Amino acid sequence: MSKRRLALGLDSSTQSLSAVVIDMDTAEKCFEHSLDYRADERLNQFEIGEDYILPPKEEGEAEQPPLMYLASLDALFTDMREADVSLESILLINTSGQQHGHVYLNRDADRLLAELTDSQNAKDAPDLQTQLEKTFAYPSAPIWMTANTIVQTDVVRNGVGGKSEMINLSGSDAPLRFTGAVMRRVGEQSSEHYAATTKIQLISSFIPAVLTGNANVPIDYGNACGMSLMNYKKKVWDAALLEATAHGLPGGVEAFRSKLPALAPPDSVVGNLAAYYVEKYGFDPKCAVIAGSGDNPQAKVPVAGDLLSLGTSFVNMVSTDGDTLDPEGFANAMYDGINRPFMFGCRTNGAMVWDAVRANYGFTKEEYAPAEAALQEVAPGQFMTFWQPKTESFPVSGAFELIRTAPEKTLAGDYTGIIETSLAALYIYSEVFTKQTQTPLFVTGGATDSPGIMRRVAGIWNRPTLPVEKGGAALGAAVAGVKALYNIDADTETFDIEAFSASVLKRGEPIQPNPADVAAYHGEGKYLQRFREKYEQIMAVHPV
Repeated sequence: MSKRRLALGLDSSTQSLSAVVIDMDTAEKCFEHSLDYRADERLNQFEIGEDYILPPKEEGEAEQPPLMYLASLDALFTDMREADVSLESILLINTSGQQHGHVYLNRDADRLLAELTDSQNAKDAPDLQTQLEKTFAYPSAPIWMTANTIVQTDVVRNGVGGKSEMINLSGSDAPLRFTGAVMRRVGEQSSEHYAATTKIQLISSFIPAVLTGNANVPIDYGNACGMSLMNYKKKVWDAALLEATAHGLPGGVEAFRSKLPALAPPDSVVGNLAAYYVEKYGFDPKCAVIAGSGDNPQAKVPVAGDLLSLGTSFVNMVSTDGDTLDPEGFANAMYDGINRPFMFGCRTNGAMVWDAVRANYGFTKEEYAPAEAALQEVAPGQFMTFWQPKTESFPVSGAFELIRTAPEKTLAGDYTGIIETSLAALYIYSEVFTKQTQTPLFVTGGATDSPGIMRRVAGIWNRPTLPVEKGGAALGAAVAGVKALYNIDADTETFDIEAFSASVLKRGEPIQPNPADVAAYHGEGKYLQRFREKYEQIMAVHPV
């Protein structure tokens, strides 16, 4: 009987380390497991709070202990071995890491990581946390929640000539959380730590560095898009962006550039698994380690077309030609985990606001039936309800309390209205980088269970919608890893990633747009036009 061929996808997220194992030959998920940093007894010793970050020293700071990432790897592999996962059958490991998060490595990192490759000492070696605790020049890992870099982003944006040039070079308008601005702040505020740093790795590349025992593994194009340092179209570190970011820092741009690894495609092989994992857990020494990418690029992998995720926040991922950008700067240009270009727009106030509207009428998060009945009874395009409990990023605007245009307060008006305005905002502010097409819009998230919501998605986008089961970044990483391995033998083996993805991530039946709904939104009803006029009036009164 032939040996199984397995692929392991890892997702090092804000709250957990998750794993998905898939069979390369059957496209079946064999194993899923997730370790919560606060709930797992082996990982809850790192003093993170309920928001999963270390107590901030100032408003807007968001950092995690990098030792937690190391401890989670040992804990996960221990659990996989105890669950009788055939670790020796895993041919590849591919990583997803929370975007923008990064670690600062010191001059000892090369030696300490390389010691993981020593097969003579690997079996009796202490755990990763103990072996690598002295590899960090800066003690913490700043993550995507960082919001104290307003000064730094202004310096970088102005340094390259303003917003338009920033977008043209990097594909994004210097968001606060992007890595380059945070690196600049660390250089300004912690010059001693900055000077001691020899390499800066994103979390998505740090994990492969630890897996291979190589501190200098490359950063992939997809996650580098979230750094404000890479030229988006040329896929190289951009001289103007580096100069603007490093201006005035110790050592100038030369020192700054030396801290950045090389760039590489996300689906490239960066090495084999280090002896530590082979001896301690029983992995195959030939197990390939893939470059990896960010969580959003990896989540996009199993869907080639446009993907709308309706979760706590709403994410619209639109496939592009690689040249299309958002001139307003609301969305970010990226590459997915197999190097396909797309635009990424994230609306902060997502399904949590829908839940809050239902809660106003006494319903719990699990009580959907009355609200769904209201959606079925009300024709699309009748109501508008606006509510942003949190500052919004897509489009950028301030928080405000519930505003209804209907003369009376009713569940039907409020719930239907909040759903339609939320979806309309995603559609309207994505139009500039979205092609008119009748190819299906893939939709994932809990909202796919609601016929009333899916009907409205189809009408607003005026295209078929196709429900997709929730996959996640670990699954996307595993799928991308399979493609990476097939890339090596492209002359002898072919790989249809679309067919493979459709098998591993189940699709539902397509929902066609109702002509009457399309007319209400786009035609004589002019709902979308009226929405934009009203919403922009509200945003003018509630700036960030």
